[in-house]
Amino acid sequence: MSRIGKKPISIDEGIQVAVEGRRVSVRGPKGELSYLLPDGIKVLVGESEIKVERRRNDKQTRALHGTWRSILQNAVIGLKEGYVKELELVGLGYRAEVKGDRLILQVGFSHPVECTIPRGVNVSVEKSKIRLEGIDKHLVHQTAASIRAVRPPEPYKGTGIRYVGEVIKRKAGKAAKAVGAGAAGKA
Repeated sequence: MSRIGKKPISIDEGIQVAVEGRRVSVRGPKGELSYLLPDGIKVLVGESEIKVERRRNDKQTRALHGTWRSILQNAVIGLKEGYVKELELVGLGYRAEVKGDRLILQVGFSHPVECTIPRGVNVSVEKSKIRLEGIDKHLVHQTAASIRAVRPPEPYKGTGIRYVGEVIKRKAGKAAKAVGAGAAGKA
């Protein structure tokens, strides 16, 4: 039995969970999320908790048991509190702005890069920080990852787009290697 899959999910006040066949709908103060369960997984809704169980015991279903419990847990948390991911732009002249459903990045290329913002994710820009908010954890984090992929932080100067609080392991450049090699040759 999956350790994660067998844990019940507590339903907070203001969250409603409905199961119709294989479709699970979760409603809360911030919106609604709906999922189609795979064949071997079933969801039991009690008064104050949700339980995820397996119908079969094959390898595929066992693998999905804990995954679907986590997906439903993330839905409950997202509908109550929401998810936030912040990125920061590090580099001379790096800018970002939101125009409609597009995020326009100027990050050292000869042209601005446009990223489409998916529905369900709110993006705001303040100075050199990009803030993404939404109720779907997967969508918010995937959007942040695709924005970061436009110009990932490089290890020599540390410039690029990084998550707030992300530590970039810096490398010494060619000049540092040349100084070290010259000192070793004289000894």
